Amino acid sequence: MSKPDSIIDADISRSVTPELLKGLQGFVAFIDDGTDIEAVFDIAAALVNHEVSAAAITYLKSHPEISQLFEEQYIAPTPNLEALLKLPSDSLGFAYASHMRAANLNPEFYRKVELTDDASYLTLRMRQTHDIWHIVTGFGIDSIGEIRLQAFTLAQNRSPLAVMLIAAITLNTIKMNSDLNPLVRVLQQGYDLGYQAKPFLGQKWEEAWEKPLADWRSELNVTPLI
Repeated sequence: MSKPDSIIDADISRSVTPELLKGLQGFVAFIDDGTDIEAVFDIAAALVNHEVSAAAITYLKSHPEISQLFEEQYIAPTPNLEALLKLPSDSLGFAYASHMRAANLNPEFYRKVELTDDASYLTLRMRQTHDIWHIVTGFGIDSIGEIRLQAFTLAQNRSPLAVMLIAAITLNTIKMNSDLNPLVRVLQQGYDLGYQAKPFLGQKWEEAWEKPLADWRSELNVTPLI
């Protein structure tokens, strides 16, 4: 016997948590404004305890170097941009600090995360290293660069958040009645680079700021797009 509609509605109401509702609102907001960082954080919060995120973490931990970082819950101190700008001009640290200063970005731009488990660790580490990934991939922080980085992250991490952001960007393109082909090409470029590269999440970037950026790219099998 099927459940009465009132019981079904009650079951749905219990399953729709405030975090899930806010995440849905964030998703819709991101369709309209692909630069809304608070919407991104709301979507991430809605996904963090979902089983799809647990599956992504299981996949990530199949890489020994990533599993080790999860075990350590490795988190580096906030970068000192002034100190990094004193490093050689070909170093990762100098490139990162120059990028942050030029774009007037704060290394702690992100919504704070309490470190309690694997899911919160992944969220915090990805936010902490977001702009490092931009530097090493060579993807800019314009809309095209951000789209490429989401596709790269999907290939690397099987990230549910990347899936949601890519979906929102695609829906925005449809809403604007724009050609989908350029978007698909950009997504393919980012995904292909992420698929061929070694795991970014397994790197302790902050312990080798002085290493030349070219060496990082060579070791991780990254060839920036021209």
